[in-house]
Amino acid sequence: MNRREFIGTIAGAAATTVIDPAFAVSPANKGMMWAFLVHFGFNNWYDTPLDEAPKDAKPHYLTRCMADHVRFDEELWKEVSPQLPKAGINTVIIDLGEFMKFPSHPELAVKGSWEPEKMQAEKKRLEAMGLEVIPKLNFSATHDSWLKDYQRMLSTQKYYQVCSDVIRDTIEIFGTPRYFHLGYDEETAGHQSAERYRMCIIRQGDLWWHDFLWFVKQVEDKGVRPWIWSDYIWGHKDEFLKRMPRSVLQSNWYYHGFKDVKPGSARETYIKAYDWLEAGGFDQVPTGSNWDRNCPQNMQETIEYCKKAVAPERLRGFMMASWARTQRSDEAALKESVDIFGKCIGS
Repeated sequence: MNRREFIGTIAGAAATTVIDPAFAVSPANKGMMWAFLVHFGFNNWYDTPLDEAPKDAKPHYLTRCMADHVRFDEELWKEVSPQLPKAGINTVIIDLGEFMKFPSHPELAVKGSWEPEKMQAEKKRLEAMGLEVIPKLNFSATHDSWLKDYQRMLSTQKYYQVCSDVIRDTIEIFGTPRYFHLGYDEETAGHQSAERYRMCIIRQGDLWWHDFLWFVKQVEDKGVRPWIWSDYIWGHKDEFLKRMPRSVLQSNWYYHGFKDVKPGSARETYIKAYDWLEAGGFDQVPTGSNWDRNCPQNMQETIEYCKKAVAPERLRGFMMASWARTQRSDEAALKESVDIFGKCIGS
């Protein structure tokens, strides 16, 4: 389907979604975002093709390699998704990557990428459960292998054009959502170390800000609020507080324990970022996880800390980011994250 045909289809498909009463969000949870990050696309990490991975590579490494096909398990998602509203979750952030075909750039698709119409149908299915659906495309140079060859054209006119096109496509397919998550985390040389990436490419200083503010404008010009991971503040506090637009929704993240944190440690910095963002007047959706298998209490401690640190008018909600892939191999961790988050919401 070309772009003109797509626009005609989307214009005729507009309809009001009816929420199934069985999934109605309880009054206690209205107004506060209880968001769940789910991975539909997986090409957000290493630039090594899956079929060229080392023969002795472990499963965790392989899930992060680039694949020429969709690895999302739809059957598993159909099992998990109805449990979200039952747990009190009212928002789903879909990490798209290579998962969806972009009408303006079909070359970014892989085998099994969903057509826009199927993505819209899935959005309506989730909305019928009472879930708000938010798209996410990660434009960090560490997490953009879904862009294929364009990831190596960083900050060029071709790169800007492609990124502008796919942002526009996504906003249209998702019916102008309230938010668009731009990712933008971990863009450092350390995160692209030799054992992970074939090519290390990052933006620094004014170029980082030039491109970031350009992405913000692409989203805001279409009536959507940009949302990002906030970890750039960890190493650039003063610069971040001075140059980051307050219109950008912030999700700082920290996945370990909050107790007995060593003064002056990196972990203290990660936690303090919540306080820095509050002092700077930013709206926040703090993010916890069950990623650290030794710290299942992280989500609860994140909520407890941030309810004290962040003013109610700027605390937009909380996010569970388990980083479990939507695959049978990660089924236990994925379902556990729903259970943990649900208990936190209900407490």
